[in-house]
Parts: sequence; C-alpha cells; structure tokens
Amino acid sequence: MTTPSGVTRLLLVCHASTAATARAAFPVDEPLDGRGLRRAAELAREFVPGPAACPAELRCRQTAAALGLRAEPDPALADCDYGRWAGMTLGEVEAAEPEALASWLGDPAAAPHGGEPVTALLARVSGWLAACSPGRTVAVTHPSVVRAAVVHALGAPAGAFWRVDVAPLARVTLTGRGVRWRLTCSP
Repeated sequence: MTTPSGVTRLLLVCHASTAATARAAFPVDEPLDGRGLRRAAELAREFVPGPAACPAELRCRQTAAALGLRAEPDPALADCDYGRWAGMTLGEVEAAEPEALASWLGDPAAAPHGGEPVTALLARVSGWLAACSPGRTVAVTHPSVVRAAVVHALGAPAGAFWRVDVAPLARVTLTGRGVRWRLTCSP
C-alpha cells in the first residue's frame, strides 16, 4: 500500500508471546516461547519482507525475524523499565508491595519500582512519533510502547494508559500528518 505524500503511516506490531506473557509477569529480556514463534511465523505471510524499527530486546528482534522483517535498532521503542519488579508476576508484586503497586497504578508519574514512570514512557514514545518521517514505517515493539502510542494518538490523559490492552502480535496502524493521528486496530 502506498502512502500519500507528506503522510506518515506507522504499523506498530506487538512482539509475540514469551514465558513472562504466559505468567502475567513484568518482562525480562527473554526469547519468544514456542507458541509465539509459531504464531509469528503464521502471520508472516501478511508482511512484505523489509526493514522494521525494533528495540534491542530479544523478544522483539525474534518477532521481527519470524515476520520476515529486518530489525533496525531504535532505542526509543524499548520496553518500559520496570526496575526491581522485572520478572515478578503482578500477584507477587501485590503480595510484597501492595502500597507501591497501588501508587504505580494510580499515579502515572510514580515509579516505586525504581524504573521508568508511565509519564516518562509516554514522553519517550510521543517524541518518537513526532520524529517519524513521512512514508511507511513498521515497528515491532512492546505492549507498553503500543499503549503509549495509542494514548498519544487519541490525546488521552496519562491515566488512560491502563485502559488499553495489547495482546501478543496485536497490530495498530497510526496514519497522520504531524501531530494529528488516525488509529486503526487489527486482530
């Protein structure tokens, strides 16, 4: 599909499933699980081989490769830094640090885990969106980054971040000129 002159068309693809996905855990840099690899390979027929923006995390690079895309590194697409909660399930964090979890879920500027607050993630992704050149770009990234892009595209407040759910291999297309975006979701 061609993109009209001056229009930016971004296809954001969430990485395939991992062991952390299955456990409902805060992610670590881990490979795709067998199911994720199979589903990404099945989806590959829908993609034209070519370059894709991709963070350094293994799960994104493996997803891009399984889709037939050449991963070109872009640190702005890195997952949210979950600090000391990385690798823990939500239930484990809730049992160990219920007040800290409540603070994080209730205040997008909070970072009780010692990592990146949601507001910083939103700012990073908004900056990446603003810097995208006209034309077509494919980005294989994380649920948190896709969520942040959707929140930005809709002009929603930071608290809306938790109201967006992004499944493995979900696809979102953002089309726009400059700061105005139109959102299209795919299964």
